[in-house]
Amino acid sequence: MSQVTAIIGLGNPGAEYEATRHNAGFWLVEAIAQSAHAELRPEKKFFGHYAKVRLGGHELHLLNPATFMNRSGAAVAALCQFFKLAPENLLVAHDELDLPPGQARYKTGGGHGGHNGLRDIISALGGQKQFHRVRIGIGHPGEARQVTNYVLGRPGKAEHEAIVRAMDECVTTLPLALAGDWAKAMNQLHSLKPA
Repeated sequence: MSQVTAIIGLGNPGAEYEATRHNAGFWLVEAIAQSAHAELRPEKKFFGHYAKVRLGGHELHLLNPATFMNRSGAAVAALCQFFKLAPENLLVAHDELDLPPGQARYKTGGGHGGHNGLRDIISALGGQKQFHRVRIGIGHPGEARQVTNYVLGRPGKAEHEAIVRAMDECVTTLPLALAGDWAKAMNQLHSLKPA
C-alpha cells in the first residue's frame, strides 16, 4: 500500500456545526494536530485550515476543508495538485452511521455509502476511490428520514466521550498506518469495544 502523506477531515464550517456528529472528521484532524503540537491555520489555496506536521518520523499534511461537506472535493483536489499527491496518499477521516459511538475503522477504497463528503471527493478525484479512510462511529438514529437531523445534532455526554475515546485510539494507531503496517493498525483499532 502507498504511503499516507495527507490526512483530510470532513465536516461543516461555522460555529453552529462545530459540535455536531457530522464534524467527527474535523475533530480527529484537530486531535492529530494537537498531538503533534501544531495548529491548523487558514490556507486559501487549499480552501481550508492546514498544518504540516511530523508524526512518528513521517511528514504529514493535515487539512480540514472550509467548504461545506458536500463541496469537500475542491479542497482535496487543490491539496493533491499542489503536493502532487495520488489518491493512495490520502487518509480521509469521516463520521460513520454504520458504526456505534466508541468504534472506528480503517478502510481502503470502496464507494461513498451515501456520505456527501466522500461522494464529492471521489468526483473531484475523477472517480478514483482508492484512498484510505478512517470511519469514526457516530451510530444511527434508526430511521433513514431522521439521518439529516441526527448527523447535524450534537452527541450526548456519554456518546461524545465514546467518540473521543475512539479518536484517541485512532491517534495511537496512526503511526502504524503511516509506517504501512495497516494490518496491525486495523487489528488494534478494530478491537476497540463500543461504549
